[in-house]
Amino acid sequence: MYDWVVLWEWVQIALRWTHVIVAVAWIGSSFYFIALDLGLQKVPHLPEGASGEEWQVHGGGFYHIQKYLVAPQMMPEHLTWFKWESYSTWLSGFAMLVLVYYLGAQFFLIDPEVMDLTVWQAVGISLASLAFGWAAYTTICRVFVDANQTVLMVALFVVLVVMSYFYTHVFSGRAALLHLGAFTATIMSANVFFVIMPNQRVVVADLKAGRKPDPKYGKIAKQRSLHNNYLTLPVIFLMLSNHYPLVFATEYNWIIASLVFLMGVTIRHWFNTRHARKGNPHWTWFATALLFVAIAWLSTAPMRHRAEDSKLTGADLIYAAAPGFGDITSIVQGRCSMCHAREPSFDGIHWAPKGVLLETPSDIAHEAHRIYLQAGITHAMPPANLSLIEPAERAAIVKWYQGAVHAGVDG
Repeated sequence: MYDWVVLWEWVQIALRWTHVIVAVAWIGSSFYFIALDLGLQKVPHLPEGASGEEWQVHGGGFYHIQKYLVAPQMMPEHLTWFKWESYSTWLSGFAMLVLVYYLGAQFFLIDPEVMDLTVWQAVGISLASLAFGWAAYTTICRVFVDANQTVLMVALFVVLVVMSYFYTHVFSGRAALLHLGAFTATIMSANVFFVIMPNQRVVVADLKAGRKPDPKYGKIAKQRSLHNNYLTLPVIFLMLSNHYPLVFATEYNWIIASLVFLMGVTIRHWFNTRHARKGNPHWTWFATALLFVAIAWLSTAPMRHRAEDSKLTGADLIYAAAPGFGDITSIVQGRCSMCHAREPSFDGIHWAPKGVLLETPSDIAHEAHRIYLQAGITHAMPPANLSLIEPAERAAIVKWYQGAVHAGVDG
């Protein structure tokens, strides 16, 4: 019988790969259209209603692109809509959130040292926060729609800082930063679903009915598209942050997350200014470097770790009580703990890789699933088998874990 844990891992791999593919498609189209929009130039003899044009060369040919600020006089015969890249990115990302963080809440979402929540409380807070993000953001946009856009962006940044602090004081560090990314990505996708696409449909409907479309719909849609453009890089950083304990498992992770948003703005500002042919703002490079140095400095603050005498709770008790746990503890401590320690002894390792600690029995019970996949089923750990773990030891890990799982199911 195929191991259900391995099968479940492959389900996650397939979903994660899907998420990456559709996200690349969305990000690519977003970056391209903002660059195109900024690069449009007003030239003589443009068609009526056209606000600018751009000539581009790619794939052995030339492209002549014109943009109508409101709409052309007649409805085009073929019209391509860009929406499914956004929807599929959010849907696949939310599915990953459910599979990894909701169904694995006790391992990845909840940290009793941060806030002792039940699974349903944690999931409820997660869902409510995503809905709150969209409500808060769209309210700010409506209030400041005719104001200086810098004021709007500052207001949005304040919300993001508050949410950074909130998430890191409710969820585990890993889950907190990923949720902040999901919070922002939800705003971006909701922009497409609730604002950009409906506004474009209004314009298309007016054209079909022979009415002159109201330019306000295009103005609002463009504003939301530009926001999405500036939020994209921080979202990518936050979605990848779970691979880097120096980002999520530090005392000042909420400040790090806040600075990431500023770093995303400085990077995009350089690109957008260049695309608009408005100069080469080298100061953005300096600002980005300073922000990155500040993030690196903040990351060296003491990491959060479970106390060595922490009590086993929940699923950890099942793994610790399974037959062979004593032998597994000896194997893992002998083969893995030189790196996965609070103060690693392996030369060149200064922090436990991925924040995984394997020093104490409670550490080992808590990381049972990872030990099984990384050192039992696969040979991913130790890297290049540097600690010379033997096949019999890997087999013992598999037997112990599967016995614990069967015991938990039967119990």
